[in-house]
Amino acid sequence: MLRALAAAGVFHEDDKKRFSLTPLGECLRSDAERPIAAYASFVGRPHQWQAWGSLSHSVRTGENAYRHVHGVGLWDYLVEHPEEAVIFDRAMTSGSRGVVEAIVSAYNFSAFGRVVDIGGGQGVMIAAVLAAHTNTHGILFDRPDVVARAQPVLEAAGVARRCAVVGGSFFETIPEGGDAYLLKYILHDWDDAASLAILAACRRVFRPEGRLLIMERIVGGPNDGLETKTSDLNMLVSPDGQERTADEFAALLANAGFRMERIIEVTPRLSIVEAAPI
Repeated sequence: MLRALAAAGVFHEDDKKRFSLTPLGECLRSDAERPIAAYASFVGRPHQWQAWGSLSHSVRTGENAYRHVHGVGLWDYLVEHPEEAVIFDRAMTSGSRGVVEAIVSAYNFSAFGRVVDIGGGQGVMIAAVLAAHTNTHGILFDRPDVVARAQPVLEAAGVARRCAVVGGSFFETIPEGGDAYLLKYILHDWDDAASLAILAACRRVFRPEGRLLIMERIVGGPNDGLETKTSDLNMLVSPDGQERTADEFAALLANAGFRMERIIEVTPRLSIVEAAPI
């Protein structure tokens, strides 16, 4: 196994059959600066492998393989299996640590007095925004069982006093009073109908001067962007969503009462779609 992984670039094998980590392998350390270990653990769970084993079902029918295999969607499965939800939350939190600094550097949040992070998990994103802008307050919004585990993250960042934690469903009621609303890696988990429901809930509480910031991958042109297009397959197989092109985002936003203002590339794998209410 070590020898094979060395050939794949995860380890380096020297002439005395000793193995050391390469930069690629370092990412699998739990204390890595840009950690991927928690996500690797999540995608290796049996319930994920089994869904991907039915990829052909999704290819033939366009239907969600996860629901086909398990009888329920990913989100319901995680509610029914809290031990798996902990693994999922850890994967999402560690994944956020790899991109939040780039987002905060790419976008100026200082004009917003209150930022609402919708579906913000355990608070890594909103903590980074508030840590960088000490005059800004925040609201972390996600399912009650998810935000219940957010306090240590907010306290570690020194922003707990400036961040309210609210539990609920983003299909129903979004917290009011925000100047900016964040949706980081949320809409790609859902099809257009569900995404429109999320955006409609946002639109009902939007101020005329408010801004919606959607942080997602943008599907590129033909023969380009392998990582985004394989992520699109993962959305189909597991959470039953999709990655979108810039035109698809514009159309989705227009149907929900928003106007796409601009797209800011944060990294080759992540962009900020900025929108305003119509």
